[in-house]
Amino acid sequence: MQFVSTKGQIDKLSTPCLILPVFSKGKQTEVTDTFDQAHGKQISAVLKQGDATGKAGNTLLLQMPAGSKTKRVLLVGIGEQGKTTDVDFNKASSASINALKSLPIKSICSALLTVEVVDKNDDWKVRQLVLKSREALYQYTETLTTSAPDAYVLETCQLLVTSDSSAASIDKAATIASSIANGVDSAKKLANLPGNICTPTYLADTAQALGKEHKSLKVTVLDEAKMEKLGMGSLLSVSRGSREPAKLITMEHKGGPASQKPIVIVGKGLTFDAGGISIKPSAAMDEMKYDMCGGASVFGVMQMCAELNLAINVVGVVPSSENLPDGDANKPGDIVTSMAGLTIEILNTDAEGRLILCDALTYCAKFEPDVVIDIATLTGACVVALGKHATGLLGNNDELANELLGAGIKAGDKAWQLPLWDEYRPQLKSNFADLANIGGPAGGTITAACFLSRFTEDYKWAHLDIAGTAWKSGADKGATGRPVHMLSQFILDRC
Repeated sequence: MQFVSTKGQIDKLSTPCLILPVFSKGKQTEVTDTFDQAHGKQISAVLKQGDATGKAGNTLLLQMPAGSKTKRVLLVGIGEQGKTTDVDFNKASSASINALKSLPIKSICSALLTVEVVDKNDDWKVRQLVLKSREALYQYTETLTTSAPDAYVLETCQLLVTSDSSAASIDKAATIASSIANGVDSAKKLANLPGNICTPTYLADTAQALGKEHKSLKVTVLDEAKMEKLGMGSLLSVSRGSREPAKLITMEHKGGPASQKPIVIVGKGLTFDAGGISIKPSAAMDEMKYDMCGGASVFGVMQMCAELNLAINVVGVVPSSENLPDGDANKPGDIVTSMAGLTIEILNTDAEGRLILCDALTYCAKFEPDVVIDIATLTGACVVALGKHATGLLGNNDELANELLGAGIKAGDKAWQLPLWDEYRPQLKSNFADLANIGGPAGGTITAACFLSRFTEDYKWAHLDIAGTAWKSGADKGATGRPVHMLSQFILDRC
């Protein structure tokens, strides 16, 4: 769906459907009041009757009289006048599209930007309206044959701007938001695909196709032979149990000067994780196709950078493998040697994400990065600690951590910082190797990050544990596309 600004008298708009905000308390917006006065105070009447409450996310569709240029009006609750929060606005944005997407219309006009949101500007409102609308419209269709997509498709959303708003700035914000939404959708698509389709080779082919589509992207794929020459014994130990060969995928967006040190983002790309010899319980094991959501988010962010041709250097790295039980798979007690030369005792083969990430993080040093951020569905302990709402954040540089926290707040894609103290490091002690790949049940998210920190000592680094935020289970099962928005905001802030 395209989002474009529009100006005009609210009572003379020609549109199949106008989205009008209504408050639960207080005076209505000037736009809503003007439209109401011009149409026989129909809105006032339904508000008085209680048919529309103004509660955030509440909707009511009104059919306008024959001959009206505005064919329908969707009243959307936006909370109390003067007290509309970011949560209220997001609910209204999502609810409006959910209420309209099954109607036989191709275009709509939204007046939600005319609402003042506490501590938020027009740019934020445009960004959230676009992203929440696109989220409501997202449909997975790649492997469906019996379920046809919706017969009606919303193609255009006009964003009504007031006279003191700049249409050019609104259009620019909508363009940026649409590219972020494209990245989110791409991440969702990759993550939602089943493991028999989305293999490491499939991810590598997808990266190559993205590189052909965008001139700013240089794509490199290392096969197992090349990784072996580099000494990536930790990464390759994970793929030994699979018939699918591992891949190390690199996408370089060169939008800044050659002298500019790049932002490097590294995404865990386990296209299916059965746990290896330390096999997982069968219940919900199908959701382990989502163990590559970190890698999928890297694809989404790199697509956003390329689409907008951002004037900054960003490198995306995706180590990709499967983790399956096999006669040649890692066994508990095995010792492998990482690219950094550190030996690792594998006490649990289901702690494999850190085994592929550690070699990828060592590999990142070749880019002489400004900062490195890894993204991984790494620990169930993070779900226990933070639930499904916040991404876990740890790192070796507080300035970088604060940047990411701020970007998450701006984006509404929040993270929470956990400590990375030296006191946790002894939990990774091994009698037979330089370190063990697990540190016991206590502080599992932190000890996993402690493990990764051993391979990131030469640069500024942050780790995002998205085990709780990358996908939803149950009736709403599906990838969320997080943290594409947070990382996109982080990069845009640096631009």
